[in-house]
Amino acid sequence: MGEGVGNEMQLMPYINSANIACGYHAGNAQTMKEVIRLCLQYNVHIGAHPSFLDRENFGRTTMQLPPKEIYDIIKEQLRIIGKVAEECGTKLHHVKPHGALYNMAAKDAVVAKAIAQAVKDFDASLIYYGLSGSVMVAEAAKLGLQTADEVFADRTYQSDGSLTPRTQPNALLQDENAVIQQVIKFVNENKVTTITGEEIFVKTNTICIHGDGAHAVEFAKAIHQKLHEK
Repeated sequence: MGEGVGNEMQLMPYINSANIACGYHAGNAQTMKEVIRLCLQYNVHIGAHPSFLDRENFGRTTMQLPPKEIYDIIKEQLRIIGKVAEECGTKLHHVKPHGALYNMAAKDAVVAKAIAQAVKDFDASLIYYGLSGSVMVAEAAKLGLQTADEVFADRTYQSDGSLTPRTQPNALLQDENAVIQQVIKFVNENKVTTITGEEIFVKTNTICIHGDGAHAVEFAKAIHQKLHEK
C-alpha cells in the first residue's frame, strides 16, 4: 500500500495487515501517514515494506549490493516509516521486504541475514513476513525474530516453492475463482498446486494480495467473504 494506486480505502475493510511503501520504490512521508491513519481507523496491522532504492522500476529489478548496504537501506526505511508511525501515535507491527529484494532474500542467505539483522536491530519485537519455507524465514528465525510464513493469493508457484517470475507467462493469477481455490488450499491443506500441476507443502500464516494488481479490491473482497463464511 501507499504505492500510488489509490485503492487503500477500498481494500481496508477486507484485510488485517498492510505493507506500506517506505519511499524507496514508491510513496513518501505523506502517503505513509495517510495509509497508517487508515490502518488505525480500520484496525489493520501496520507494516513496513522496504525495498531497493529503485522508483524507476518499482523496486522489481535485482541489484547486487554488499550486505552492509542492504542492512543500511532497510534500517533507514524502517527509521523513516517508524518516525511517521510515531507521529501518528502508533508503531510498526511487522516488516515485509518488497519486490526484487524479497525474491533475492528468499533464496540468498547473505541477503536474508542482512535484512533480518536490520529488522532486529531496529526493533526485535517486529514480526518478519517472508516467503513460506524460504531462506529468509529461516535466517530471521535464527536471529530470534518472530516470523510469519507468507503465501500469495494472486501469484503462481514453481515446484521449488518459489514464485513464478513476473518475466514469465502465467506469473499472475487473473481469475477470481482460481484465486479463491488457491487460498482455500493454502488454508485447509497448507498446499499449493504449482504451474506444473504438482502439489507442494506451503506453511500458511499470512496471505498476500498485491495492492497494485488489476483486481486487487475484487480479490480481497472475495477472499475475505470466503474465509468468513459460516
